[in-house]
Amino acid sequence: MKNIRNKVIALRLRFLVLSVSVILLPIGCTDLEEEVFSEVTESSFVPAESDIISVMASAYTPMRYVMGWQGYFDLQEEPADMFVTPTRPNGWDDGGTYKRMHFHEWTETQWQPRNTWITCFNGINSANRVILQIESGELPVSEAQATSIIAEMRALRALYYSMLVDTHGNVPIIASYSDELPVQNTRTEVYDFIVSELNEVIPDLTEIVDQSTYGRMTKWAAYHVLARVYLNAEVYTGTAQWANVITACDAIIGSGAFTLSSSYSDIFATENQGNPEMVFAIPYDQIFAGQWNAHMKMLLPDHRLVFGMQAQPWGGSSCNPQFIDSYEPTDNRLADTWLMGDQLNYSDGSVVMTLRKEMPSIYNCDFTDGFRCGKYEIEPGATGGLSVDFPFLRYTDVLMMKAEALLRTNRSDEAAVIVTQVRQRSFDDSADATVTGAELEGGTTVQYGTLAEDGTIDQPGDQSVVPYGRFLDELGWEFAAEARRRTDLIRFGVYQTKNWYNHTPKGDYTTLFPIGLEERNTNTNLQQNPGYPN
Repeated sequence: MKNIRNKVIALRLRFLVLSVSVILLPIGCTDLEEEVFSEVTESSFVPAESDIISVMASAYTPMRYVMGWQGYFDLQEEPADMFVTPTRPNGWDDGGTYKRMHFHEWTETQWQPRNTWITCFNGINSANRVILQIESGELPVSEAQATSIIAEMRALRALYYSMLVDTHGNVPIIASYSDELPVQNTRTEVYDFIVSELNEVIPDLTEIVDQSTYGRMTKWAAYHVLARVYLNAEVYTGTAQWANVITACDAIIGSGAFTLSSSYSDIFATENQGNPEMVFAIPYDQIFAGQWNAHMKMLLPDHRLVFGMQAQPWGGSSCNPQFIDSYEPTDNRLADTWLMGDQLNYSDGSVVMTLRKEMPSIYNCDFTDGFRCGKYEIEPGATGGLSVDFPFLRYTDVLMMKAEALLRTNRSDEAAVIVTQVRQRSFDDSADATVTGAELEGGTTVQYGTLAEDGTIDQPGDQSVVPYGRFLDELGWEFAAEARRRTDLIRFGVYQTKNWYNHTPKGDYTTLFPIGLEERNTNTNLQQNPGYPN
């Protein structure tokens, strides 16, 4: 059983503060007066480290929605050029929700964007509550503990805001635990808040990377979030911050706390909590810390026989064949990421089914149309949840962020050295793994354009070269199915301009999701994002 120390839902401190009375039973004694041997009150309670972690855990728990039903994974992947959920013989129309995500025709009632809004603000409010407990003295800790806990909660709050600034942009900044209706801030103000918060708390965050800090915001996780926000600063504010990206990444690299995993697939194994790439993981356990059910949407029902699962998957999402065609033939990440061709029975090796790459149309696909994601290990006996910890921030991303910043500041040969280093573990021949700066500056190999039923491009659309598109390919191959493709496509200008599969571009306004109708109805301070009906 995997260690689940930081995977349980926290109990409030007040439930831990108990008065315990021990009453002596009368045995050969006429003195029946109660004798109190132990009494612990809130004023005298000195919390152990495990108690403090339990209180703080309430602010981390919402992160598990990332790989949950219509969670952050779907929000980042369904509108992008990799994952598609077409109508199948067993359904998967679901009122058109997946088609709206693919076509960029979502509305203010679309659940996937609302789920991210609601869950991130739940995490923000929980972090604010912990900070209030510390500052008010409700949680009696030492001064050093108080400084450390508050810094960690502010860093976690900034992580949630880094997701919201990317998805919704113009969101309220809530920096205290309050019942007042928050006012709306601009995207630039939210960006400035994240940067300021992280830079302020980084000196007070722990540098320790071990079991005690696993799944928590350390100094290096905060630097990682800061680098990601800087990486997308031009999208968020109109001003690029490439030099700051490099500075933040160099801080993590210089720590020596992380290394590239020698095996790509080990990063996504069930027992991946000791992987050297983990800068910030979201811990899952199929029994004690569930919510990971993304695999149920990706795999076919008969994959139960292929993997020896207890649960029967649902068979919805598969990969856009245009993206599959972009892989280099000798890139092992293709087989490490996607289930392709014959699927063999776990027990006897017989062919259960054969997956084909082609997907005729989002309106009509067979069960076996489209390669399925097999990146995350499915152990025998797997249920509707997985115990794979999600590598939300991993060290390869640090290296690739630095490489992109170098590439965009005319240091493409330096970027190529880093990209080659990353590629080497996924190619058997070192010559195949080597790339040049000139190659990274070239166009993408993904063939953008909508597909006809025979798989040919019938609407090519905008065929202009994507600046640094070849580097965008590298991001796609390395980070496929890691809840980030939408953000990368926006930064490279693809999301709002190119055709793919059955999608045609709808314009720049779709780079932000609408603010939910219910959220605006309950808070009159909120205005709808530009481009959407008020």
